[in-house]
Amino acid sequence: MKRLISTLIILSLSTAIYAQQGSGNLSALINQSFNYFPQFKELGQAIDVEQQRIVLAKSPALPSFQATGSYNYINPVSEISIPMGAETRTFAMMPKNNYKTSLNGSYTLWDFGVVKAGVDRAKASLQYAKDNMDYNKNQMAAQVSGIYYQIAYLKSSIEIQNSVISFLESNRKDTEIKYKHGDALKYDVLSIQSSIDQENNRKIDLQNTLNKQYILMEYTTGAKISTDPADFVFPVQGLEEGVDKSFENATNYNPEFKLLKDKIVQAEADLAVSKTGGKPSVRLSAGTGYANGYPNDLNRFIYNYTAGVTLNIPIYEGGKARKQARLSQSQLKQTQLASESLNNTYRSNIQQVLTDIKSNRSSMVNADRQINEAKEAQKLAQSRYRNGTGTNLELTNASTNVQRAELTKLQYAYQLCVAQVEMARLTGIKYW
Repeated sequence: MKRLISTLIILSLSTAIYAQQGSGNLSALINQSFNYFPQFKELGQAIDVEQQRIVLAKSPALPSFQATGSYNYINPVSEISIPMGAETRTFAMMPKNNYKTSLNGSYTLWDFGVVKAGVDRAKASLQYAKDNMDYNKNQMAAQVSGIYYQIAYLKSSIEIQNSVISFLESNRKDTEIKYKHGDALKYDVLSIQSSIDQENNRKIDLQNTLNKQYILMEYTTGAKISTDPADFVFPVQGLEEGVDKSFENATNYNPEFKLLKDKIVQAEADLAVSKTGGKPSVRLSAGTGYANGYPNDLNRFIYNYTAGVTLNIPIYEGGKARKQARLSQSQLKQTQLASESLNNTYRSNIQQVLTDIKSNRSSMVNADRQINEAKEAQKLAQSRYRNGTGTNLELTNASTNVQRAELTKLQYAYQLCVAQVEMARLTGIKYW
């Protein structure tokens, strides 16, 4: 029985671990972060709140009904005395015990656009909440992509380190054979071993940084990557469309521009609402119910009804409406001026990113040529060393040059990919 329970526990844990693993696909990881990261749940709730605000803003335009019941005891009450022959009779004008039940309803016939202005403001807030969700998704996608390609860069760097260490290990074995035959010094063996130790330390540092990136990816997406990124191929190509075209795409599709436009719409809606302050309203009201206190039989419950129209004209409220309108106009002007700053910032950022993309593409071509040249020099140095005409220092330098050239190309490829991610973020391209 204990063995069965242990087996079930192990299977359940294995299932949980498997469920937490994610693929190495960039698009899947980005979408997984949208579902996992708590901030997006909060933003989704904000959208729901704004949708409810629209319903609430419409409610003043709907009929309203109230059912009431009341009891009042009055003493003394008004009385009249009427002489009737030899007697004088006294009659009460109202009962001491007053009962009343009623059902009342009211409906605003005309409010000079007050409700409409409130609904428009609520709709503007809803659109802002939706675009704010897109803005945060755009930012999160860039963050996940940065981690993703950083992992690819570190994995490739470790592979380069492994090739360097393998080459040095082979070189050390050749040197040890030469040392046994008296063709090399113990110093040569120790020097190579020292180089191997240095490269192993670099590999450890790279692996440590890689592990931290895996942790960061898990924190962002809630899952461990089951497969590693294969290369630096960004899923969207043709991002170098020039400054003007890229800036046009940014103004049309980037969520930050949409948010600014939403703020302008909100400010205009606030201004429209503020202008409705102090407006008159026409309201229809009606009611029906039962009450006592009618002549002939003051204590009898009698059915009654009422209907009427009310015109409400505010005369003076301390200038509140005018002051609120002035404030809303200032806020609208402030938001409109902010668009100029955003335009300048984005145009400058786009120019810089396009420069980075162009520069890294050109540098990668030169890096390929440098790698080929360094590898040829390494082969010659290795051949010379094995034939006894070269030195260990030449071979080590040749190996270092190959490593530097490969790392340089890798750095350019990584920087190119990061620049493409940034361009996609600036222009609002959805690549997930």
